[in-house]
Amino acid sequence: MSSTIANRYADALFQLALEKQVVAEVNADLEELVKGIETTPELVSLLKTPKFSIERKKQIVAEVFANANPIVVNTLELLIEKKRVDEIGNLAQGFKQLAAEAQGSADATVFSTRALTDSEKDEISSSFGKLVGKQKLTITNVIEPSILGGVRVQIGNYIFDNTVASKLDNLKRTLVG
Repeated sequence: MSSTIANRYADALFQLALEKQVVAEVNADLEELVKGIETTPELVSLLKTPKFSIERKKQIVAEVFANANPIVVNTLELLIEKKRVDEIGNLAQGFKQLAAEAQGSADATVFSTRALTDSEKDEISSSFGKLVGKQKLTITNVIEPSILGGVRVQIGNYIFDNTVASKLDNLKRTLVG
């Protein structure tokens, strides 16, 4: 769940990255940062602990993320200063959404009974993308046997449910009343 604070940081970071024309690079660095945090939660604990000074924490970030874009490192240092290290994941998610919107793209989750082929993903991307006003959808396929057949597509707040399970449920409601 994205917070208002994280959205403000994400928006500021996006505007700066857009200005310097490094949106893709910053997005990739943020994705790597989130992966790093997920695999080593001790890093966040270290950045939150009062045992180290803010300057020492900034030093650690500069060393660990030396290969990252300076904009990302500066943002991390700002989050450390403002004691908002917990917002890194939300910030990265917000930035990713802003970058996708700028490129006419959106993330979609497609629930199906089996793995979708690339051609099926492309077909879903083009048809459902038009429905939500996007040129392209980045599809994450989730296998869910309980839907029996068909697909359920979730794009942001939109849900398109064309599954056998939902059709049977609707039929049951119609018949039973």
